[in-house]
Amino acid sequence: MRATYRLQLTPEFGFAQARELVPYLRELGISHLYLSPCLQAREGSQHGYDVVDPRRISEALGGEEEFRKLAAAGLGVILDIVPNHMAAVDENPFWRDLDLRQMFFDVDLHTGFHRRFFDVGELGGVKQEDWEVFWATHAKVIELVREGVVDGVRVDHPDGLANPAEYLERLREAGVEHVWVEKILGAGEELRPWPVEGTTGYEFLNDVLALCVNADAEASFSSFYEEFTGDTRRLEDIASLAKLEVAVNIFEPELRRLHEDVEVENLPLALASFHVYRTYIEPHAGVVHETDRTEIGRANVSEELRRILFLQEAGNDDFVVRFQQTTGPVMAKGVEDTAFYRYFRLAALNEVGGDPARFGLSVGDFHQANAARASRFPLHMLTTYTHDTKRSPDVRSRIAALSWFPEEWAEHVRAWHAELGGLDDAREELLVYQTLVGASPIERERLDSYLEKALREGKVNTNWLTPNTEHERAVQEFAARAAELLAQDPFLDRVRSAGRKLALAQLLLKLTSPGLPDLYRGDELEDLSLVDPDNRRPVDWSARHTALRDLRAGVAPDETTAKLYVTWKALALRGERPSAFAGSYEPVDAGEAVCAFLRGGEVLVAAAVRPDAAVRLPQGWRDVLGCEGLALAVR
Repeated sequence: MRATYRLQLTPEFGFAQARELVPYLRELGISHLYLSPCLQAREGSQHGYDVVDPRRISEALGGEEEFRKLAAAGLGVILDIVPNHMAAVDENPFWRDLDLRQMFFDVDLHTGFHRRFFDVGELGGVKQEDWEVFWATHAKVIELVREGVVDGVRVDHPDGLANPAEYLERLREAGVEHVWVEKILGAGEELRPWPVEGTTGYEFLNDVLALCVNADAEASFSSFYEEFTGDTRRLEDIASLAKLEVAVNIFEPELRRLHEDVEVENLPLALASFHVYRTYIEPHAGVVHETDRTEIGRANVSEELRRILFLQEAGNDDFVVRFQQTTGPVMAKGVEDTAFYRYFRLAALNEVGGDPARFGLSVGDFHQANAARASRFPLHMLTTYTHDTKRSPDVRSRIAALSWFPEEWAEHVRAWHAELGGLDDAREELLVYQTLVGASPIERERLDSYLEKALREGKVNTNWLTPNTEHERAVQEFAARAAELLAQDPFLDRVRSAGRKLALAQLLLKLTSPGLPDLYRGDELEDLSLVDPDNRRPVDWSARHTALRDLRAGVAPDETTAKLYVTWKALALRGERPSAFAGSYEPVDAGEAVCAFLRGGEVLVAAAVRPDAAVRLPQGWRDVLGCEGLALAVR
């Protein structure tokens, strides 16, 4: 496997349209299509995660015949599958039939309550712990794998399952050898020794981003943030409060169900106090791992609850399973979908699986993380962009570039604030400025849509249930005026230039570090997208194919095509020297301004991780890139 390319399939862009891209993607150097869910979803689905019949390939995407044509078109296929939930609607035969509903779905027989996917009532939790349910919902996927039509799967939200380890063992026993899990790891958390190739790569995303952030600017950014907003709280405190809020409000039905099993004090506080998404205690097997004991010890858990979770009191197995299935949603909705929309010291760090309190990463620590991944999971995915990320790599890199201009950033924000009059909530004002730095030029409609979502997710001055449209409109109008002002400021040109350099550095490191590089649809040209649905807008494939053919014909890359050029050249070298990229990873000391390493002793990679740094190759090496601040060299 050389590299994956993620496609988001829709009724308007199905298997036939994806097949038309195969020649271009082969020219680019891709080896595998990485497809969004392709099983039968509810009518009108734009993403495929609301499956209604896992026994069939989606008719809306083109049906099984077209799917097989796509798989035979010249690229391997990795398929995103959704074991945790299905759409709880009458369109779903497993839901429509009451007997099958009780067999397939995790339903409370007393209340009828749909275990949900997070807070989405129409996505009901599936009992994959039941062997018959597993086979009924996986027979088609397993058939496709055994026939060689599909090479591997990406498992969506494994933390929602009753026993992820058991589920993954079943997949392996069924013949699915290549499995990646969409698992978010907390700070310092390691992926359990599951039979998988690794995660979908959020750890790498956040490591390579932090590598390009100026750690020396942390004090300046912190003091300015506190001065400008008046908010002196730590991120940890903001996140703890947000988790408690969602536990009590959004997940009140889950709380009620837990209390039906066991009545313990301060259950919301306990759910909100975990530092990782979940523990993996196996009550039916009587297994409590030491890692889980440590995590429960770090959480704010009463002695009574601790005894239950440590399986020291009989008869609470179901409660333990449900408790573990609930901490993940509380973490996701509380941190990523609430706290990350309340704290904007440097918004680029507010990313899925990220820790905004970590301001920068040393080159040595980056090497250590890469080496660890290479040792445990050689085919671990390496990503910088997914359909779930808060910002595209280009937007994220521009905002990260601000860390190299700390004093100027503070001066410009003060000047913009004085010119525009500011907002009542200075945190929201900082979000506006950083969004414009990252995503400009941006159409008014896109900006308004993003701000509406960001403000409602933050749940401070407005929210989804009772939106304060007057407040939202005031922020949107302010942002429109700010966009006009910032467009005239030459400071943004310098930041954008620095951001492009940092984005290229991250791209080269993704394409050459140990693991399996993953590209998100369209990201090979500059992409200034924000959070979903902004990152699902149509892609101009013709422009990308034309640009690649020009580069292959010898046209020099420019700012527009630099990412495409680096991607093509790096993937070409991976194809020419597969043993090198499957071989050793040896850090090369080039200081803190440049990240450099050898692959297999025969390929030298170097990337400047600060915008003003230069890369110099030792004698005897030939660079195949010829890009400022980057080197991809062979002897």
